[in-house]
Parts: sequence; structure tokens; C-alpha cells
Amino acid sequence: MSADIILETRELTKEFKGFVAVSKVNLRVQRGSIHALIGPNGAGKTTCFNLLTKFLTPSSGQIVFDGVDITAETPAHIARRGVIRSFQISSVFPHLTVLENVRVALQHKLRSSFHFWRSERELDLLNGRAKELLREVDLEKYAHLTAVELSYGRKRALEIATTLAMDPKLMLLDEPTQGMGLEDVDRIRQLIKKVAADRTVLMVEHNMSVVASIADTITVLQRGATLAEGPYEQVAKNPAVIEAYMGSAQTELQGAH
Repeated sequence: MSADIILETRELTKEFKGFVAVSKVNLRVQRGSIHALIGPNGAGKTTCFNLLTKFLTPSSGQIVFDGVDITAETPAHIARRGVIRSFQISSVFPHLTVLENVRVALQHKLRSSFHFWRSERELDLLNGRAKELLREVDLEKYAHLTAVELSYGRKRALEIATTLAMDPKLMLLDEPTQGMGLEDVDRIRQLIKKVAADRTVLMVEHNMSVVASIADTITVLQRGATLAEGPYEQVAKNPAVIEAYMGSAQTELQGAH
């Protein structure tokens, strides 16, 4: 595997009692890029994410991360290697403060993730790094608020901060702007672009304007198989992709820029 490819799938396939949800997908994610998985509902995007993080076991095929075959590894091993999915961490505790949420995520560095009896003084050692992460996602001024007080968009920013606390080599973001208003969508779009400056991001996203503005490469799935791949301008003009996105979704795909 080329050194500039951080993640590669080879003929990745998942069947459920005769139904093929993911069919021979060959995905290559370039190190330091934002790579988007898109496709109509039922295309296999979430199943693909579940295979990559080992919440599902492939029926056949390989997953190679950073040059190592991780096909048979457990979700915990995958996470330790630096493949972190945004929901994996149970990231937002509603009645802890924003700072405390990030501090909990940082506890893995003390090898004390489940040692909730650790002294307040010891946990305070993590405050400096927690504040750095909050600064990175523009939440530093909300550090003292409980998470339940945050707007929906800022809760998603907090989830990204807790994901960053796990030192990801590859961040998997599943529908990061789902259910947001325009202002929050724009905030999260800018945030993803910012945190991806020195990281790799693989994201599933329905919002085509977000995909068009930040993704370096797009893979389009349909019925579990790869329909097209390339930069947005190329994929948006592909006749097979346009046909897959019939009606309003087609208009959105072509007009996202």
C-alpha cells in the first residue's frame, strides 16, 4: 500500500442472509485528506463505516490501515490504532461541563478510563490540554456550561473535541451536520476543515453543499457498490451519479456549488 494511502479496503463485502449490503468496495483514503462517502438512502454507507470500525465483521475482503491488515481486529484495537468514530466515545455527558466532557475523553492518557475515583487534583492536570482542544473547536468560552445547555451545533462541536482527545489518525464522522440549521451547518463545515488541516477525515454526509466545499475526494455508493469516485466537480457530472440522485437530490447534487 502506498505510503500516502492511510486506509484501503480490498473487495470489502458484507452479506446479511443473502442480502448484499456492501459489495466488493475498493476504497482508498489519502493521508491528510477529507474523503466523503455519499449515496442515496440504503446505499451501504453506514454499513461500510460499521465494517471499518469492526462493529460488523466483513463477509469477505480486507481492511488495511496504515499498512497493517486490521480485518480481524476488534473495535478496541482499531480505536487504539487511531481509527476513531465520533460516536464511539459516548462523548457528551449532558450534566457534566463542556470542559469535564473533554477531560473524561482525555483520561485514556492516564490509562484510567474507568477509574472514576481518581482525585480531582490528578484530573486537573488534564485541564490544559482540554482547554486547547476546546479552543480548537471554538468552545473555550463555553467551558463552564453543562453540555445540556449547548445548542445542537455546539454539542456536535463538543463531540468533535472529544474525538480529537483520542488522538485520531483517521476521524470517521457520520452525518456531522444532520438535523442542523444553516448557521450550525456552516460552523461545523468550517470546523471540519480546520481540524482536518493536519489529520485525515472520512465522512458520511447528505448535505451536498458541505461535501462540495470541503471534500477532496468523493466516493459514491449505490446498492452497496462503488458507483463513482473522484473530486466533486467530476463526480457531479457523472451520468450514473445524476441518475442515482433523481429528483430533488439530483438538483442538490448539481447545484451545491
